[in-house]
Amino acid sequence: MVSVIIAAHNEAPVLGATLDALLRAAPDAEVIVVPNGCTDETAQVARSREGVTVVELEKGSKPLAMNAGDEVARTFPRIYLDADIIVPPGGVAALERALERPGVHAAVPGRFMDCSGRPWPVRAWVSVHRRLPVFRDALFGRGMIALSAEGRSRFEEFPPMVADDLFLDGMYSSDEKTEVAEVRVVVESPASTGELLHRLIRVRRGSAAMRGAAQQGEVPISIRPARRWSWLVDVVFKDPRLAPAGVVYATITTAAAVSARLQRRGSMDWGRRAARQSLDQRAA
Repeated sequence: MVSVIIAAHNEAPVLGATLDALLRAAPDAEVIVVPNGCTDETAQVARSREGVTVVELEKGSKPLAMNAGDEVARTFPRIYLDADIIVPPGGVAALERALERPGVHAAVPGRFMDCSGRPWPVRAWVSVHRRLPVFRDALFGRGMIALSAEGRSRFEEFPPMVADDLFLDGMYSSDEKTEVAEVRVVVESPASTGELLHRLIRVRRGSAAMRGAAQQGEVPISIRPARRWSWLVDVVFKDPRLAPAGVVYATITTAAAVSARLQRRGSMDWGRRAARQSLDQRAA
């Protein structure tokens, strides 16, 4: 029986549909929802579904919520699911089967980025982003990651930083990760260019903190090197028709990178300090 952990922060509008789809796809699964720092009815929505375990945290923190879910989860494989990801029929079983293959410890579904009703800059950015080759074997950007028991034993807890999917991606070699292409989840693209920029800044800050922590030995992972020109070399050069979209992609991505660098000495630095303190406490 699989355990599914959903860290949820103010996700009441979408959580019900996620739980209903999950319970249909895997009626025997152990489902744990961890509302954290919520000011809406996320916890009530979770409790309204029969068989769902709810662990409520006052503080809003995704890694803390995932760790809290792990503390009460009893079975493997272990799936970490975002609160807005609808699991398709057969999706959980397919990821479980993938983890039964020798040497495979992490599995993710394929993804489709829904741009319905989005402004042109967002659609242009997504048209380049979804073609980046990094997503062929990456664990990030899916909102759903399954780990085997051996895979989960590789680390004690999620570090107190954003970018949990980057953390997991760096935990396993390419041969230990797999994408189950026949399972596809829909990832909602940002509703506006401003929302896209805000999301990218947050991702950049989290990634920078995680990379810094890895370089300092604060987290036991090996993060893949960033290929900053992949959008041009691997996407636009191969399909010149995407050149206008490439300009949009480069502009938005560069703006996010600059903003993230300017903001880096903030909450993400606290995250790295907290990670170091956590490691020091365990070593003491």
